Amino acid sequence: MKNPILYRISQFVGFLLGARVFVALLLTFALYVSTFFLFNQEESLRNFVFDFKVHGIIFCTVLSIFAGGIINQFYDREKDQLTKPFRTKFQSFLKQKYFLYAYIALNLISLGIAFLISPRVLFFFLIYQFFMWFYSHKLSKIVILNNVTFVSLTLYPFFGMMVYYHTFSGKVFLMAVFLFLILLIIDVTKDFLTKNADKMFGYTTIPNYFGNSVAKIIIVSFLVILMLVSMLLINKTGIHSIINLYFAIGLFVIIFSIYLMLNAVKKTHFFLMNILRIWVFIGIISMLLDGIIKRF
Repeated sequence: MKNPILYRISQFVGFLLGARVFVALLLTFALYVSTFFLFNQEESLRNFVFDFKVHGIIFCTVLSIFAGGIINQFYDREKDQLTKPFRTKFQSFLKQKYFLYAYIALNLISLGIAFLISPRVLFFFLIYQFFMWFYSHKLSKIVILNNVTFVSLTLYPFFGMMVYYHTFSGKVFLMAVFLFLILLIIDVTKDFLTKNADKMFGYTTIPNYFGNSVAKIIIVSFLVILMLVSMLLINKTGIHSIINLYFAIGLFVIIFSIYLMLNAVKKTHFFLMNILRIWVFIGIISMLLDGIIKRF
């Protein structure tokens, strides 16, 4: 690439894709929405806005997620060349050593801010960053553990906020189980799409280890459990709000997902995965709208 401006832009885009900035921004949005409207229902908006400790924790989370995305692409770069050629092409404009420098810097800045907040917050993020590295280095190649660890790390910051605000209730627990299951289904479904590359580079996934038929049964079982959790949430609070309506409509989404999985081909897996991703995003928006109506 001869044009230096285009080259720098390509480097910047490659870094953004390597750090999975867009995923981190979505998680940040979800974290703010759930923190204010689910975990912290007593504090006023003004007090929340000026609660710099909470913003510091969320900022540390964002930096840690950026770092986690970088170290994950560092270990997965050979597989990504086959499964994500567009992203890999942009990442190639920036040398791997610069990604590693960014990984170290982001983690150190995050830990420095965490230390200023409190030793407990520092310990919280030390655990988070260690398991992000350990997942990319080892656990991502171990069947079942790879999916469970990935989803657990995605939800780890939300668990931290729940503990911070001491928000423990049956409804919050069921919502956590709902989100865990739907993210787990998305992650296992994704493994169908990368099955050949996973096998080639030694990633033992559920579709590779158990075969397509058993993997489909496992996903359908998760979808059935997801349906039961949704019904418990509806039964617990009734359909009196936007978020509860979300769970009610979600029953039809789950039934459609079961149909797709039972009649699945490769393109169907991609379609199903994105339906569920969109449904998670709709859930975040539903929580936001529901919270605005209740609190304002």
